[in-house]
Amino acid sequence: MANDNANISVLFVCLGNICRSPMAEAVFSHTVKKHQLDQHFEKIDSAGTAGYHTGDAPDSRSAATCRKHGVPVNHRAQKVQAKHYEQFDYLLCMDESNLEDLQHMKPKGSKAKVALFGEFDPQGERIIEDPYYGGNDGFEHNFQQVSRASEGFLKHLGLL
Repeated sequence: MANDNANISVLFVCLGNICRSPMAEAVFSHTVKKHQLDQHFEKIDSAGTAGYHTGDAPDSRSAATCRKHGVPVNHRAQKVQAKHYEQFDYLLCMDESNLEDLQHMKPKGSKAKVALFGEFDPQGERIIEDPYYGGNDGFEHNFQQVSRASEGFLKHLGLL
């Protein structure tokens, strides 16, 4: 549980860091601002377990879905690095493949907590599926999932 002057840092992680994790980062940041909880967070960012898209902007469908809901997106893809395990308190990933990769990459003695972001979804939808090869409906579904999980994670931290 967080206390009143905690400086929490959160990294959202998916495979390529162009669909799910930049959406989760944007939605979570928006949710934090909406609840006026900015002072509790030192850093909110996202990354991918693979570096396929390093430097790229988020997928246009992911960004459009966020904008449709009034959520700004401003991110460039990056790959998870060992330093992230020290810079962030939480590495929250989208699926079990990401989770396995993060646990495998985690340096010994790391302070970071690695978990599925979907664990915080009050509707129990643990896996946030990759929408990349599907239609716009997948991005909308992801948006609803990360919105619920954002609220759930803030409750888990004791901030709501």
